[in-house]
Amino acid sequence: MSFLQNKVVIITGASSGIGAAIAKELDALGMKLVLSARSQDKLDQLAASLNNASVLAGAITDVDMPQKLVNFALQTFGQLDVVLNNAGGMTVGSIEEVDIEAICQMVRLNVESVYRMAYIALRHFKQVGSGFLINTSSISGLKTVPRYGAYNGTKYAVEAFTDALRMELAGTGIKVAAIAPGTVDTGLYDHWNAEDKSYINSGGALQPEDIARCVRFILEQPEHVLIPHLLVVPRDQPV
Repeated sequence: MSFLQNKVVIITGASSGIGAAIAKELDALGMKLVLSARSQDKLDQLAASLNNASVLAGAITDVDMPQKLVNFALQTFGQLDVVLNNAGGMTVGSIEEVDIEAICQMVRLNVESVYRMAYIALRHFKQVGSGFLINTSSISGLKTVPRYGAYNGTKYAVEAFTDALRMELAGTGIKVAAIAPGTVDTGLYDHWNAEDKSYINSGGALQPEDIARCVRFILEQPEHVLIPHLLVVPRDQPV
């Protein structure tokens, strides 16, 4: 029996890809799940396949959504122990071709919503004296490449934010960590042009379940152990 059994976790971006895989992995441990994403239908379908999951659909970029999620978790399960700040998106392109409004929307999703969810969750964790926040970053938060500048910037922000929060919360009983996947086959790149898809897949690709196992590994460490940052890449991806 895992000590995570009956712990309550919020997962954003849970309807597909990495978020859905994490939900399945943690459900197998007996955790109680609050799943959030924009698609009610996809969330309902996922929750129906799990043992103890409740859903709250909505855009995480809605400024009220993080507080709604925390309130929903407390009302539904009576506690909140873990938040997986997983929702995100990717827009890339050259200076000439990139859609600036799409870039700004990506910043709202990848940075602003991450900050809002983190601060709301951590205020609750400080009240109860415990909790675990995991932010989904990316290898793109550690190295830059042409055409990916704006996306790189959002993930560098997540890296810096996570590290600063971890230091600020030292000694409080609250853990903060980041997981940084390399290329993961989530369908995110399906609509990209051949050049960009060729680059992103040049070193192979992980499956969402690979990342889910790593999240479980981070969470299952003893109370005195913290893995503050975990980079997970395909074997042949340049780092």
